[in-house]
Amino acid sequence: MRKKTIYPIMLMLLLVSCKQKNDTNTAIQQSTIAIKTEEVNKIMANDLISMSGNIEGKTTVRLGFMVAGKVNYISNKEGQNITKNQLIASLDPANYAIAKEISDAQVNATADEFKRLKTIHDRGSVSDGDFSKISFGLDGAKAQQKLQAKNLSDTKLFSPISGVLLKKQTEVGEIIGVGIPLFVISDISTVKVIAYIPEGELHHIKLGQTASVFISSLDETYSGKVIEVGSAADVTSRAFTVKIEIQNPKQLIRPGMIAEVKLSSSQEKETITLPAEAILHDLDNQSYVFVVDKKQNKAFKRKISIGNVIDNKITITSGLTIGETVVTAGQTKLNDGSLITINK
Repeated sequence: MRKKTIYPIMLMLLLVSCKQKNDTNTAIQQSTIAIKTEEVNKIMANDLISMSGNIEGKTTVRLGFMVAGKVNYISNKEGQNITKNQLIASLDPANYAIAKEISDAQVNATADEFKRLKTIHDRGSVSDGDFSKISFGLDGAKAQQKLQAKNLSDTKLFSPISGVLLKKQTEVGEIIGVGIPLFVISDISTVKVIAYIPEGELHHIKLGQTASVFISSLDETYSGKVIEVGSAADVTSRAFTVKIEIQNPKQLIRPGMIAEVKLSSSQEKETITLPAEAILHDLDNQSYVFVVDKKQNKAFKRKISIGNVIDNKITITSGLTIGETVVTAGQTKLNDGSLITINK
C-alpha cells in the first residue's frame, strides 16, 4: 500500500517541477529585448583636416568723407542692403557752395582781365612779362574753381559696391572730420572663411579643393572651395592663412560669424565607423554605445569618443576595438546589462 501511495506523489512533484522550469524560461524569454547589431570593422578613409575661421564678405569697404562738415543725411540703417552708386550720406553743403561761388566769380573776373590785356598785348602795348602774369592768374583761378567744385561734390558719399551696411558710426547732426571711416559696406553675395592651418598640414591643401563649412549660429553646413593659400606663415603661430569661398545667395551668412572647416586630406588611415543611430548621448553629452556580450546574452553600456562624419557614418576615435559587436537598433530600450535577443 505504501508503494502505491509514493508513486503518485513523485509523479505530481515531477510535473510541478517541470511546470515551474517552463514558467521560468518563459519569463526570461519575455524579459529579453530584441535588438539588431553590427560588428565593428575598420575601413580605409581619407583623414580630415579641421580648422576654425571667421566669415568675411567678398569685398568690404570702409567709407568716410574727403571733407569735414555736419552730417545732414544718412540713407540706410545697419543690416540694410546698399546698391552700387547709391547715395549713403551727405554733409551740409552751404559753406562749400559759397566757396564755389567765390571761385566762380574770381574766374570770371580774371578771364575778363585776361581778354583785355590780350588785346593790348597783341597791339604791343603790354610786355610779355605782364601778360604772362595774368595768364598764370587765370590758370590759378580755374584750378581753385575745380578744387571748390570737388569739395562741394565730396559732401555727398556714394557706395562703390553693392552689399550690406554692416556698420554706421555717425548720426545726422554730428560734426565729422576728414577721412574718418564712418560706414562699412560688404558684398556678401559670396563670403570667405579666413582660417589658419599648421605648416605640417599645408601640403594637403590645394587650390580649388572642396571644403565642408559648418556655421554653428545657423546650424547649417555649406560647401566651399579653397581660393587662396597663404605663402608665408604667421611669425608667432607658424600657421598659414587659408581662404574658402562660399556662395551666399540668401545672404544668411554674415561677416563675423564663426565657421568650422573640414578638408579631406590626401592621406588615408585606418578608422572605425558606426551608423549615427547606434550612438547615444547621456545628460552630460557623453557619447556611448551598447556592446554585446554573446556569452551572457547581455548588452553593456560603453563610453566612446567620436570624430568626423565619413560616408554618412561617424568615426569612433576611442572606446571600441575591431571584432566587437555593437547594438544598432533597439538600444533605446536597453539598460546597462540588459538581457537581449539578437534579430538577424
